[in-house]
Amino acid sequence: MSLRDQIRIMVVDDMSTSRGLITQALDAFGIRNVSTAENGVDALKSLATHPVHLVISDYNMPQMDGLKLLHHLRSSPKTKGVGFILITGRAEQQIVDHGKKLGMNNYLKKPFEQASLRNCIEAVVGRL
Repeated sequence: MSLRDQIRIMVVDDMSTSRGLITQALDAFGIRNVSTAENGVDALKSLATHPVHLVISDYNMPQMDGLKLLHHLRSSPKTKGVGFILITGRAEQQIVDHGKKLGMNNYLKKPFEQASLRNCIEAVVGRL
């Protein structure tokens, strides 16, 4: 069984179009076990009962931004090992550096191509 058949990914983005683009790309890669959340708060609630291997999160969201979500994930023994990719339209060095300090595994700047998303994911979890 290949990695793409086993991996569980959560996409967290407050914009439904962005969630849709990411989930469509994952589907194109053959990844079927994908869940979504509209914000960090909902993501944490879902992850408590439905763990995943990788979280792909937008940076700029209401209630809890992507880096606050990452901080919560790394602070909990149950989720501290979850892979984390930050997707942002503002890939400023300060945001990237802060994410790395918190334990971010990779990041991707919006807008992105499907191939870039795949490369970003494979850098974290291995070849799909």
